[in-house]
Amino acid sequence: MRRLLLILWRIWFYTLAAIPVLVLFPILAFFVFLPNGYPYLFWIARNIWSPWILLGMGFWPYIKNQSGANPNQSYLLIANHASYIDPFLMLRAWKTPFVFVGKKELVNIPVFGFIYKRAAIMVDRSDKKSRFAVYGLADKVIHGGYSVCIFPEKDYLDESILLNEFKRGAFKLAIAHQLPVLPMIFYDPKRMFPWYTTYGFPGAMRIEIHPPFDTQGMTEADIPKLQQKAFDFIEAKLLADPKQRAVEAQAKWAAFQASGR
Repeated sequence: MRRLLLILWRIWFYTLAAIPVLVLFPILAFFVFLPNGYPYLFWIARNIWSPWILLGMGFWPYIKNQSGANPNQSYLLIANHASYIDPFLMLRAWKTPFVFVGKKELVNIPVFGFIYKRAAIMVDRSDKKSRFAVYGLADKVIHGGYSVCIFPEKDYLDESILLNEFKRGAFKLAIAHQLPVLPMIFYDPKRMFPWYTTYGFPGAMRIEIHPPFDTQGMTEADIPKLQQKAFDFIEAKLLADPKQRAVEAQAKWAAFQASGR
């Protein structure tokens, strides 16, 4: 019965995600084609779509911002990525408009893909030209005064790993544009709403926003150092979590695999 309820809960997530997109599609499409329409799209995503999904799923974000960051400056926003709920937490965590760098495959989602293709920086990770094109697209976004958000983990779907290795590209972009890297910690999604429907529960989702890592004066030779610094910082925070939510999620996944179910 519990397994069935978890599956129904996931179906409810997709239903919640679809309703605002379908209902608001004419308005969203209008803003997509408006020359300066992105801030309005972002406002809808942050203040309508995201809280609708989070509260509808029984989640409420608890945000602790100790970054001291300037809301009028552009940043590279990064966080650990362990759940479909992460983009909606990011939308609630950071108030000023930013643009996601995301998978090109999401374009194939009916209706949503139409908006996504025009509102996000898409990347086909298997295509070197697509990965390179991100830098040019990001340049336009940054010059428009927006931040860029990237979840930098490589194989983030692997539930058995606390924090997967980071991709180089996110930090190459930060250094190329001299963007400060603003790290966030999402403590709870890996345990409360993981990729697979084997466990999970509603409740408060804790987010911490930490002071940015400066990239001024860094060159391409500094990419590995910055990449490792960001990884070590987020991993240490997850390991030091008093509730041990991400660590507990690893144990739950290991137990599920061992059971052979």
